[in-house]
Amino acid sequence: MSDTRTLINPAQLNRTVYRVTLLLVVVVFSLVFLGPLYLLVTDGLKTTAESIATPPTFYPHHVQVSNYSDAWNRLNIEQLLVNTLWYAFGALAFQLVLDVAAAYSLSKLRPVLGNVILGLMLASLMIPAMVLIVPQYLTVLDLPLVHLNLLNSPWAIWLPSVANAFNIYLLKRFFDSVPQELLDSAAIDGAGPLRTLWSIVLPMSRPILGVVSIFALVNVWKDFLWPLLAEPDPTKQTLNAGIYSLSLGVPQNVLIAAAAISAVPTVLFFLIFQRNIMSGLTAGSLKG
Repeated sequence: MSDTRTLINPAQLNRTVYRVTLLLVVVVFSLVFLGPLYLLVTDGLKTTAESIATPPTFYPHHVQVSNYSDAWNRLNIEQLLVNTLWYAFGALAFQLVLDVAAAYSLSKLRPVLGNVILGLMLASLMIPAMVLIVPQYLTVLDLPLVHLNLLNSPWAIWLPSVANAFNIYLLKRFFDSVPQELLDSAAIDGAGPLRTLWSIVLPMSRPILGVVSIFALVNVWKDFLWPLLAEPDPTKQTLNAGIYSLSLGVPQNVLIAAAAISAVPTVLFFLIFQRNIMSGLTAGSLKG
């Protein structure tokens, strides 16, 4: 059977269809993800009447850049940012110490019933976070055994953040990929488990430690309900909770500007560290 000659090469036509389809998909998904951010930023530049108008406008007809400075001053965003950084890096420090220790124990020390403990940790990921709010609140209200009230203190933010089964699983999966021969060699040279962790395992684990650090910071930064309950004093709350607590009497456009300011750090985190996130998540997927 002879080939049919046409004016357009079928292979070239397939490449053109592929490129057009890819371009449409990229444009649609970009609009879906960037559209809300665009509306958030531009609504913060509108007048109060325009920001609550129905139907909404897609760009500010009368730009008011002063909304952002008003939001910064009226909602005391500088102090809220300091609070959030304090809580976020404190939670990060506790997670790096305790979650690394838990993951290393489950991966290399292999305690009795270690698989059962890991299974229970992973099962906790199936429980909605909202279900845990009440028991978690009662726990920090009257800490068992020592009977301390941790409300309105940084410990109410730091301690619950340590119980992060997802980060422990990520760390354990990476530690599983560390060759056992290296640990055996260190043991022959007289290194104990702690020295082996510090001198061999952790230097090899920088990619996954970076991912866990980013997750720890972003989780505290974006959390709203728990900081609102655990820190009743608005001057001690995180950025999102503090904006809500101090929003009484503040115009709608100024609140939107404040919300846009609070979204900037997390967006920058992702843009700067997106490559580290992806490489860290796949770093422990292969053995050897």
